[in-house]
This record gives sequence, C-alpha cells and structure tokens, in this order.
Amino acid sequence: MTTSVDIKQLLPAWEQFSNQTDIAPIRDQVHYDRMIQLLEALLEEASGDEKHPAMSLADIVGDLIEDYETLHSRLPDATGIDALKFLMQQHGLKQNDLTEIGSQGVVSEILSGKRELNIRQIRALSERFGVSPATFV
Repeated sequence: MTTSVDIKQLLPAWEQFSNQTDIAPIRDQVHYDRMIQLLEALLEEASGDEKHPAMSLADIVGDLIEDYETLHSRLPDATGIDALKFLMQQHGLKQNDLTEIGSQGVVSEILSGKRELNIRQIRALSERFGVSPATFV
C-alpha cells in the first residue's frame, strides 16, 4: 500500500461499507450481538481457510469483539482446577475420560486439590480442549 491515500475516494467507500456492516467499535449489547453473528458468518464463509479474504475481516471484527468484552465482561476469578471442572462439564467428561493426565485416581487428586497439574498435563489439557495453557495455571 502506498503512503498516500485518496481520502475523497476512500470516504464514500467506507461510508457504504460501514452502513452495510456496522463494523465499528462496539457500542452496546445489541451491536455486540450483531458483530458476533457477523463473525460467525465470516468464519463459516472462510471454512477454515486462513487465506480466504473473509479472514482479514474476521480478524478485525474479532478484535472489536475482544475490545468490547474486555471492557464490559469481568470474568470471575477462577483457578485452573475450576476451569478444568467447567470444561469437563461442558464436554460431558468424567474423571476416567482424562487418561492423558493420568489414572482416575490422579485425576481425582487433581480435582480435589490434593495434587497440582504438571507441565505435561497442562499441555495435554490445552491441546484436548483447544485453550491456552494459562487456563490451567
């Protein structure tokens, strides 16, 4: 991209784009809900293809959503064990389903707070659930 931009050409295109998409810093819950729907549609359109043109727009919309959530959603303080219990519940898992972190007894000790997760277990859980390892720390 060149350093000079023809603002007189850019503004009408931006106005038309903005009116059709409402892509802008999120103002309220209704706008947030629309941006979530737009993000889902963009991701569906891209079908996992990182090079699809929709992915650039999905990145922008995702950043706007993240900014809004950071300002308006205070997550409760939770431990790594709380996160693990939540993820187990969401995925309908029992202690014996988590063989990647150990036997049912080991999992029981971790969930009861008698034992801490080690690095190997944290990595395995991160991969299984598709979340950051920091979730379990």
